[in-house]
Amino acid sequence: MVKIMKYYQITNDLVVSNIALGCMRIGKLNNNEVDLLIRKAIELGITLFDHADIYGGGRCEELFGNVLKNNPQLREKIVIQSKCGIRKGYYDSSKEHIINSTLESIKRLNTNYLDILLIHRPDTLMEIEEIRDAFDYLASNGYVRYFGVSNMDDMQIELIQRGIKQKLLFNQLQLSIVHSLLFDSEFNVNMKNTLNTKANASLNYARLNNITIQAWGVLQASWEEGTFLNNPNYQHLNEKLNELSKMYNVSPSAIAISFILRHPAKIIPIVGTTNIHHLEKLVKANDFMLTRKEFYELYVAAGKNLP
Repeated sequence: MVKIMKYYQITNDLVVSNIALGCMRIGKLNNNEVDLLIRKAIELGITLFDHADIYGGGRCEELFGNVLKNNPQLREKIVIQSKCGIRKGYYDSSKEHIINSTLESIKRLNTNYLDILLIHRPDTLMEIEEIRDAFDYLASNGYVRYFGVSNMDDMQIELIQRGIKQKLLFNQLQLSIVHSLLFDSEFNVNMKNTLNTKANASLNYARLNNITIQAWGVLQASWEEGTFLNNPNYQHLNEKLNELSKMYNVSPSAIAISFILRHPAKIIPIVGTTNIHHLEKLVKANDFMLTRKEFYELYVAAGKNLP
């Protein structure tokens, strides 16, 4: 059992657990298995649950909604987040799609509102007035309480924020020890190398604008390689993960999550496991904090060089 779950005060009335459960893979479970997973997550102190309209073609939200239908008392204990904007073969941030997708998610989830809505991907055809009108409609009618984005860079966020009333509170980005562009760009300012990636979203922009980064793919090396855990392509990293796991008496996966939690930007890792025992291991990342030296040792062990 985890010793203590930690929580972030996002606004005066929005508090979320510092680890979120991603629900992209629950579509392969049955109703009873989803019920057990959600209850275990809540028992461990997780309050933030991440969805998207496209996960399982809507089945993931439906399964989650079945649990809430049978256990309505759980709704006020959790924070439900969903995303919209990805359609088959294209992106859609139109007013009509944002509103319709959100209402369909709410229906599938068997709730009256979403706590958080994110635009899932950047849409180069986005019209800020349409996003503004969609957000105003959803907020004024009580369908969505808070808003954010996903996979967007600083200027895309800036462009949307200038046109809407609501504060964008979150940006969901891919981040792991191996896929560490957010950290790479911090270390390689003014360096003539491939790690100088200031065109990407930056940690500093998020921190200066009170935007909480949610990290997805936290155990992933890449889509092609899958996880870096026990991956022969990352032997040195796994040796370091195993060394620290023995030191802290936790799993290597918990060390990988603690790497993200160690950053002072208060990044929220989204863990996508559907295995209750693995979830119990992952949340033990909150039982300790890596030292500064250990953080950098893991970064270098992943094959990165410090200038």
